[in-house]
Amino acid sequence: MTTVQLEYVVAVDTYRSFVVAAEKCFVTQPTLSMQIQKLEDELGIKIFDRSKLPVVPTEIGIAVVAQGRIILKESGRIKEIIAGHKKEVQGTLRVGIIPTLAPYLLPRILTGFIKKYPKVKLEIWEHPTEQIVQLLKQEQLDCGLLATPLQNPSLEEQPLFYESFVVYAAKTNSLFEKKYIKPEDIDVRDVWLLNEGHCMRNQVLNICKDRFTMGEYKNLEYNTGSVETLKRMVDLNAGYTILPELSLQDMSARQMNMVRYFKAPEPVREISLVTHRFFIKQALIEAFKKEILAHVPDKMKVQKNRKVVDILMEK
Repeated sequence: MTTVQLEYVVAVDTYRSFVVAAEKCFVTQPTLSMQIQKLEDELGIKIFDRSKLPVVPTEIGIAVVAQGRIILKESGRIKEIIAGHKKEVQGTLRVGIIPTLAPYLLPRILTGFIKKYPKVKLEIWEHPTEQIVQLLKQEQLDCGLLATPLQNPSLEEQPLFYESFVVYAAKTNSLFEKKYIKPEDIDVRDVWLLNEGHCMRNQVLNICKDRFTMGEYKNLEYNTGSVETLKRMVDLNAGYTILPELSLQDMSARQMNMVRYFKAPEPVREISLVTHRFFIKQALIEAFKKEILAHVPDKMKVQKNRKVVDILMEK
């Protein structure tokens, strides 16, 4: 049994295809299939049921794949130990980040991080929370920047900061006249929302849950995944929306005049660096975490007088 064989087995389980697994492992499909067959012959079992499409592991194969993932993780720690001994931060870091955070956080940190750690290659993907969680479990990502808590026992969450939600209201809306907003002031029928699949949509609905009745929308329902589009809808079509505080960067004085904060305790989203429970690349991830915290306002690092809004829909 070799670690290369285990890498091939894990790749087939991840992609549920011998062809795709071979492409991802940069080998030919016959080579990959032959190595997995040799391992199956050695163990005296069938790891995969090849009669099904997509390919699935057998009952005993599930246990073998799970143990293979653990072995590969632990073997990967050897390189991490050596890098730590040499005090080097190097390698590839694959990061997933939710779209409602990416445009407001990443521009602050990327240039400085790359200059500080020239031997690190950053690979970044914007995905909704559910997809990032799945990719973390499949080990296709090393870490994710997500709103939490996720309540997922297979993942480890390291809270980084607490980002306030604010109201962005047109002058024609009654909320514009208020100095501070209370959750009971929010009526979901008037608010511009992100479309389903975004955790921030759930958080907004949880903030105003006492005024929310399914189906009670304005006669125009606009589906968007962009916070910037929500701003524009208010600018041009009145009403109001709820924004994360980092999205206030680069607003004009006129736009800032349309921003209203919530009365304490402010509703906030907890932003965490999320990894698989058995993650490796600890030095890389710690360096990335440090760079993020260096560019986040100090007030966001404290939860005091703030209420974390659940990302799951409350019953």
